[in-house]
Amino acid sequence: MRVVDIVIGAGWAVFWVYWLAMSAGVKAGQSRWGQFAGFRVGLIIVILLLLRLRLLKGNVVHSPWLESVGLAIWVLGLALAVWARVYIGRNWGMPMSRKDSPELVTGGPYRSIRHPIYSGILLAMVGTTVAVSLYWLVAVVVIGGYFVFSAVHEERYMTEQFPDSYPAYKRSTKMLIPFVL
Repeated sequence: MRVVDIVIGAGWAVFWVYWLAMSAGVKAGQSRWGQFAGFRVGLIIVILLLLRLRLLKGNVVHSPWLESVGLAIWVLGLALAVWARVYIGRNWGMPMSRKDSPELVTGGPYRSIRHPIYSGILLAMVGTTVAVSLYWLVAVVVIGGYFVFSAVHEERYMTEQFPDSYPAYKRSTKMLIPFVL
């Protein structure tokens, strides 16, 4: 196993342990994920690992330059996701969750991106793809589609909750990629 595989694999593990630990103490609410979210995430991870081990062995990156660039993108993505998670505080929830007494957070990374956690995770996955293997592109596309679906759903909810302020905030920011989308 290559060093970059170990660094990125361990980094993702630390990230998800941190993510689960930070979920304690968030505001109460309702989530479409239900009580089996951990099982679903675990199932997705097992499927991705099986894909990597069985089907897509030949797509491993062998360029130190690409590994370095991918690692840098991965770090930036995780940093953005963590910054956004810290900034949103107790308002954080699973995708498409509805919080009791929600607040509209528009500072920090939310100043230019409405869904910086999704952006950060996707950026980290793109970095993983560049540094490790093209098979991660499958995960980027699938999870990216899910994040766009979740973002659209969440924006409808936010428009209902904040009819006076959310439309202006939406016009002044981008959904996932600053200055683009």
